[in-house]
Amino acid sequence: MKEIVNTKAAPAAIGPYSQAIRYGDLLFVSGQIPIDPSTGNLVEGDIAAQTERVLKNLEAVLVAAGMTFANVPRCSCFLADMDDFARFNEIYGKYLGESVPSRETMQVGRLPKGAKVEISAICGA
Repeated sequence: MKEIVNTKAAPAAIGPYSQAIRYGDLLFVSGQIPIDPSTGNLVEGDIAAQTERVLKNLEAVLVAAGMTFANVPRCSCFLADMDDFARFNEIYGKYLGESVPSRETMQVGRLPKGAKVEISAICGA
């Protein structure tokens, strides 16, 4: 059975998709970009500031689903510039370092709204 997970503590979807979908014991979290949910605006700043906001948004969706970062076995990470990898990894490690999910990190040509980073996750109950 498919259930939509939605929270006002994370940015509203900017297209025809859900923040997350629970399907059985799995949670599929849509890609989060550095939008401040209180303003709806992209967070200004470097990769560290944007990664911090993305992870706070991801965490808000997890909490709404009754989960934490410990429930995340898989992340997909997208960077606008792979030269930001070391700094991105430092911030990412503060949030997911103990749970060490599997992941891929890739440079992409462009992200929504000109973001520097986007992260999606698959989670298990």
